[in-house]
Amino acid sequence: MARRKRKQSLPVDPVSIEITAMSHDGRGIGRIEGKTTFVDSALPGETVRFVYTQKRGKFDEGRTVEVIQASSDRVEPRCAQANICGGCSLQHMSPDAQIQMKQGVLLEQLQHFGALQPQEVLPPLTGPVYGYRRKARLGVKFVIKKESVLVGFREKRNSFLAEIDQCHVLAEEVGLRFPELKALIMSLQAKNSIPQIEVAKGDDGVALIVRHLDALSEQDQLALQAFCEQAELQLYLQPGGNDTVHKVWPEGEARLSYRLPRFDLQMKFHPTDFTQVNQDINQDMIATALEFMDVQSDERILDLFCGLGNFTLPLATKAAQVVGVEGDDAMVVRGRENAEFNGLNNVTFYGADLTKPFDDQPWAQGGFDKILIDPPRSGALEIVAKMTVFKPKRIVYVSCNPATLARDAGELKKQGYKLLKAGVMDMFPHTTHVESIAVFEPE
Repeated sequence: MARRKRKQSLPVDPVSIEITAMSHDGRGIGRIEGKTTFVDSALPGETVRFVYTQKRGKFDEGRTVEVIQASSDRVEPRCAQANICGGCSLQHMSPDAQIQMKQGVLLEQLQHFGALQPQEVLPPLTGPVYGYRRKARLGVKFVIKKESVLVGFREKRNSFLAEIDQCHVLAEEVGLRFPELKALIMSLQAKNSIPQIEVAKGDDGVALIVRHLDALSEQDQLALQAFCEQAELQLYLQPGGNDTVHKVWPEGEARLSYRLPRFDLQMKFHPTDFTQVNQDINQDMIATALEFMDVQSDERILDLFCGLGNFTLPLATKAAQVVGVEGDDAMVVRGRENAEFNGLNNVTFYGADLTKPFDDQPWAQGGFDKILIDPPRSGALEIVAKMTVFKPKRIVYVSCNPATLARDAGELKKQGYKLLKAGVMDMFPHTTHVESIAVFEPE
């Protein structure tokens, strides 16, 4: 039997390091005796002292414990646990520097994966940097030894819940109520069988979806409901899979909504549906995308990975006809509901797996003047590889992953399209998430 390799013990004393660069995941990069070291909460140009958190063969990892020489981009984090909590990774970096870093990541990825440079680099779309987050999954843990409850996000690079009392990026209706939430969970008989609370905010209310592994007693249900009534939150319970989520309080439709006033639209959604977390940026993103689409009243538009119609319905206020295609059947239903609710009869939603051949699919027939693509992190390679089937005269691509955008942009170049414009949108301030938009036209 082979011997297990003994885990290498880590040095205890802090070590000084000069930070010369920054990784895409927001860590400072330096070298100790020639070995690359990634350091949390460190910025380029700084000298910091750090403690090792991991030693590996090709690189080491650490966490800043003291800043000896600070960068001009460094700011004091609003959250006292910003260096521990994994909900944010860049609170120690000024918002202006964060967005410039993200712009640099986008341009670097376009060059690296797609060998492309946009003809025009767009100014970043920015908005509020605190209290912006409308969707979140909060972990819950009853710590038996401490007789206490943790609520929040995981710590950086491990599975433990961070011990926090506030979350400044989360909607304040919940983000400023962590002590109350902890006390509530602690008072429940089922405190050891509640692993998660999901948060969803609309313009008309905030919902808590409480996941519970065991059946709740009537006493616990009443306690949860009383808390939500007092805090003016909606309560949903989830005893099993996603299909078991049900509204408990108040009575009425299991929907939240957000408004798109520039298009006179109201979008309804179930609290577990995918929606953009940052409504301010979402508003500007939709307006920017439609500006770039330059939709004419006689045009037929295709919206791929359309979700509940976030872009589809605004497009339908401008175009002759819009076709939305989405892989999640529940979202297709939601899109149809929203089209009907808003009185739009020139939009059609289809459910389809957009990673599969689509030549014989009904939605792919008839031709399109322009196409909007808003794929998941995996991108839209299967679609863009056959873009010549549609021959659109303009493509607007909204991306949540610059690496797959760059890869797909390279494929669009092979298909005969040039990259006119590209830029970033600060959908997730204080994180390394890069949301971007790009515009393509035929060569």
